[in-house]
Amino acid sequence: MDLGMRPLEGLLVLDFSQFLSGPSAALRLADLGAEVIKIERPGTGDLCRQLYISNLELDGDSTLFHTINRNKLSYAADLKNPDDLAKVMRLVERADVMIQNFRPGIIERIGLGYEAVSRINPRIVYGSVTGYGTEGPWVDLPGQDLLAQSRSGFVWLNGSAGDGPVPCGLAVADMMSGAHLVQGLLACLVRRGVTGRGGHVEVSLLESILDFQFEVLSTHLNDGGLTPRRSAVNNAHAYLAAPYGIYATADGYLALAMGSVTRLAALLDCPALAGFPDPKAWFAERDRIKAILADHLRGGTTRHWLDRLEPADYWCAPVMDWPELLEHEAFRRLDFVQEVRRGTGVSLRTTRCPITVDGDRLKSGRGAPRIGEHTAEIDRAYALAPATETAR
Repeated sequence: MDLGMRPLEGLLVLDFSQFLSGPSAALRLADLGAEVIKIERPGTGDLCRQLYISNLELDGDSTLFHTINRNKLSYAADLKNPDDLAKVMRLVERADVMIQNFRPGIIERIGLGYEAVSRINPRIVYGSVTGYGTEGPWVDLPGQDLLAQSRSGFVWLNGSAGDGPVPCGLAVADMMSGAHLVQGLLACLVRRGVTGRGGHVEVSLLESILDFQFEVLSTHLNDGGLTPRRSAVNNAHAYLAAPYGIYATADGYLALAMGSVTRLAALLDCPALAGFPDPKAWFAERDRIKAILADHLRGGTTRHWLDRLEPADYWCAPVMDWPELLEHEAFRRLDFVQEVRRGTGVSLRTTRCPITVDGDRLKSGRGAPRIGEHTAEIDRAYALAPATETAR
C-alpha cells in the first residue's frame, strides 16, 4: 500500500450543488484525495460565482467561490439538454459519491433523484442538502443560512440580555450541514466497503443548526421549558455561570472561561469577588459577579492579568484580531495558509484543509475552475463523447 496516498484517492465525486453547504462538503472530500467534478450549467455556472461577501473579485468570480470550490474540476452541462444529460448519466454510472442541494422535487424531475440514480449505480453514496428537510410546511422555503439561524432559536443565544436576537457572524448553518454531510457520506462509504451497498445521506440547514445547539437545547427540554437567559454583562453563553465572558482591560480584552470565582478573587487580588464562595451563587448572582469583575479588569492591561492567570493554569486568553493572530508563532507553526492557482495563472491565498493524516497536512495548489474548464478533458477521460466529437 502506498502510504503517501490520501485516504479518498481513487474515488469520483460529482458535485451538483451550489453556494456553500454542498460545495464545502465536496471540497473536504477533494482535500482528502477524491476527484471532484463540479457539474455546472453552461454560461452562468454556480450562482456562487457572483455571490460576494466583499467587493473582492478574482478573474471574474467572487473570492467566496474561489475559496469554497478550489481543488475541483468543472464540467459544463445543461441538464435539460438530452445529450448533456446522457453524458452526465454516464458519469453517474462511474461515480462513488453524488452531492446535490436542489430544492425538494427538482432533481427528481430532472431524472437524477436518488431512486433513479441508485437503479443505475447501486453502489453510489448520494448526498442531499435541503433547508428544512423533505416534508412539512417549510419544505419549499428558501434554504438560506440567516433564515435557518432565525427559525432555529440560535439567535437568542448570542449577544447580551439587553440585545434583541443576534445572529452568528458566520454562515454557521451552512458550514455545519456541510460537515454533517461529509460525516454521513464517509459512514456510507465505509458501509459500502463491507456490504457493497450505497446509500442516501440527507442533511438540512435546520437540523444541523439544531444539532449545533444540542447541549443547551437538551437543557431546555429537561428544565421545564425555561427559555435561555443571557447575561446582561458580557454574555458569552446563555447558560454558563460567572466568570464566563470577554472583558475589557486597560488596553484590550481578556477572555475568561469556566473557573472558580473564589480562586479568581485571589489571583486577581479582587476582594469583592471573595464574597461569593458558594458555586451556586456563580449562577444565581452571575450578573453581579461579572459586573464586579468587569470593573476590576479595566484597571490593568491584558498582559498584566495574563501574567497572573496563566501560571496558575486558569482558563483564559487574550482576545486577538486577525493581524495579531497571523503574526503569532503559534499560527505560523500550523502552516495553515496555502496558495492556490487557477489555470489562467491567477492565484489566491486561502486556508488549507484542517485535517492532518499520517503527518501530512492536506494541501492542494489547484484553484477553483472556470466554468466548463475541464469538460473536454473529462469527456476524453471517461469516454463520454462520440469518437468524432472527442477527436476535435
